[in-house]
Amino acid sequence: MTALSILVVGLLLGMQHATEADHLAAVATLATRQSSLAQTLRQGVAWGLGHTLTLLLFGGAVLLLGQVISPTLGQALETGVGLMLVLLGADVLRRLVRDRIHFHVHRHGPSVAHVHAHSHRGEGRHADSSHRHAHPKRWPLRALAVGMMHGLAGSAALVVLTLQTIPSVGLGVGYIALFGLGSIGGMALLSVVIAVPLKLSSGYLTRVHHAMTALIGVFSCALGVAMVVEIGYLKALLA
Repeated sequence: MTALSILVVGLLLGMQHATEADHLAAVATLATRQSSLAQTLRQGVAWGLGHTLTLLLFGGAVLLLGQVISPTLGQALETGVGLMLVLLGADVLRRLVRDRIHFHVHRHGPSVAHVHAHSHRGEGRHADSSHRHAHPKRWPLRALAVGMMHGLAGSAALVVLTLQTIPSVGLGVGYIALFGLGSIGGMALLSVVIAVPLKLSSGYLTRVHHAMTALIGVFSCALGVAMVVEIGYLKALLA
């Protein structure tokens, strides 16, 4: 296989890697905090950047040293991802109960009308609300941190694969970089897929939003518990 072929395969595998269940669950929980397509897209890109950053730093360092990450450390990192999913899912369910989130179509002056989700937590009657809100501008650090954790846990298997199939360290680092780039693109697309149904269902948005949010929270918790039991307990027991 030529160097170009190896790099293209890395890019495509990175895009496919973004569709894994634990990645989808994490980004879906992050998306429930957003109210627009652009904000959700930023969450996906931030996850991909964090994922790529730790793949390059951690995986690249191990690759340069010619070492293999121990199975024990790999299991511990993947168990940590499971615990993270439980916490993310629980946070989604907590916010669903705590916040009175609903949707409005409105304008800011003469600008184009848009659908905005917001909470009336701590306010009185809905009719008395000023419906003022701010559009957040800061970089989504939570999504970046979640992506970094996923990248750290995924480095073990990726480095083993790279060491076994790629002839040079430089090409291996390039493979990991393009793998990460593919995961950024893949998660950006999937973030749009997550956001579009909310946008299209604006007529029934509040009920749909609550139902989807609850499902996402439950799914994330369930997947996290399954990962902790399977990886953190059963695999450790068999080992």
